[in-house]
Amino acid sequence: MNQQYNCDVLIIGSGAAGLTLALHLAKNSDVIILSKGLMNEGSTFYAQGGIAAVFDENDSIDSHISDTLIAGAGLCDIDAVRYTAENAKPCLEWLIEQGVVFDQEIGSSNYHLTREGGHSHRRILHAADATGQAIQTTLIERVKQHKKITLLERFNAIDLICQPKKSITASQEKFCIGAYIWNRSSEQVESIQAKKTILATGGASKVYQYTSNPDVASGDGIAMAWRAGCRVANMEFNQFHPTCLFHADAGTFLLTEALRGEGAILRRPDGSRFMPEFDDRAELAPRDIVARAIDFEMKRLGADCMYLDISHKDKDFIKSHFPTIYEKTLSLGIDMTIQAIPVVPAAHYTCGGVMINSHGKTDIDNLYAIGEVSYTGLHGANRLASNSLLECLVFARAAAIEIAGCIDHSLPYQTLPKWDESRVTDSDEEVVIQHNWHELRLFMWDFVGIVRTTKRLERALHRVELLQSEIDEYYRHFKVSNNLLELRNLVQVAELIINSALNRKESRGLHYTLDYPETDKEAKVTILTP
Repeated sequence: MNQQYNCDVLIIGSGAAGLTLALHLAKNSDVIILSKGLMNEGSTFYAQGGIAAVFDENDSIDSHISDTLIAGAGLCDIDAVRYTAENAKPCLEWLIEQGVVFDQEIGSSNYHLTREGGHSHRRILHAADATGQAIQTTLIERVKQHKKITLLERFNAIDLICQPKKSITASQEKFCIGAYIWNRSSEQVESIQAKKTILATGGASKVYQYTSNPDVASGDGIAMAWRAGCRVANMEFNQFHPTCLFHADAGTFLLTEALRGEGAILRRPDGSRFMPEFDDRAELAPRDIVARAIDFEMKRLGADCMYLDISHKDKDFIKSHFPTIYEKTLSLGIDMTIQAIPVVPAAHYTCGGVMINSHGKTDIDNLYAIGEVSYTGLHGANRLASNSLLECLVFARAAAIEIAGCIDHSLPYQTLPKWDESRVTDSDEEVVIQHNWHELRLFMWDFVGIVRTTKRLERALHRVELLQSEIDEYYRHFKVSNNLLELRNLVQVAELIINSALNRKESRGLHYTLDYPETDKEAKVTILTP
């Protein structure tokens, strides 16, 4: 008999958004956090740069808002931007109270603030070049100390469990009562019933062949919400980080934007600088501009990579500000204090996602989404550097306020419908999943990457529809596995990305198409409805 868990609040995802929400809600609610891998395997842990907030007296919230709107290329929701900027400092102060230690100026109590592309001021709080690791480890420690929080590691969420509403006057047709989950240790399907369910599963950059994201970033929450009936928005806006380390043994190692904020220069293989030819802000232009410039130069020259050079800075400065990057590159035979670092763009951040209101509520009652899985309107057509972790904190707190005010602790639990696997067998063709996985990520990179055309997108859509039919048939006949669940979700997200891109007949922000190179005067959000 498959196990059923019961809780007040189910949080699917264990990054900054999910852990922050859990700590806010656990004062009065029993919380379960579902983590697909180990707690430190998500994107938060690998975030290097920092979190944007106004701490400098020469800076202003209006300036932070303006920078975000400019980076978003006219497609940001002004209310979401203002709300985020105004709540940035209180949320960072809460994080500091939890024990996160940010770098301070030498001999001063003031925080050391760095500057990244698109920002007009120094406003990035950081913990050396491993800010995400500092945040994640601190929040994990706090969560593990809390008696009302249960952690389920190595559990995949399969699908949300929803029921129709009985009242025909209800504004939402159905409500979420929990989720089916797959226990990776016992390889059994189990279930969780919850009065409130929150998706905090991160983005979908693993849909691309080259990405800075860890393996868990497979778009699970977006796909589950779509299958349950939620709208998604702006899925065509995939941010490609300009500077991932290009080395056969580097994996998905990211080179933080703060390098360019501290003066690093992008160079061609011959050593010449090229960014001033593309934008007056040069290396400090927003990420979409820098990524396209690198991509353009690589294709024009037939080069495997470009180079990021900070060797003109003081050696001790480099080693103290970027210790993680220094050690990593040195281990690969690159001394960044005297050499330029080979770099390529890679998929980094999903700017679109599940549509929510200002408190994280989705189209389905009792279902919320926070963090990269969601569409808040903050990022528009391109995310401003270091606004991502900030969004996690701000909207986790907003959702906590909403949930704490409306959760009914007296509601009785019920027995959930059992998972039916009476007609499935163990697969003896796991190679099919691997082949489909590689095919999907390759054609998404080739056809739905940094530069797009209608013909490429149509080819990609045709390929993804064929894959969907194969994977659906496979899913119906064989028992679930981690790879099958992730592939099923990635193929669904790929279709959403492609259809969103086909619907946008212009170039804006992260979506650049050779068929429609101009930007429309009127900015419109792309909304897809199941």
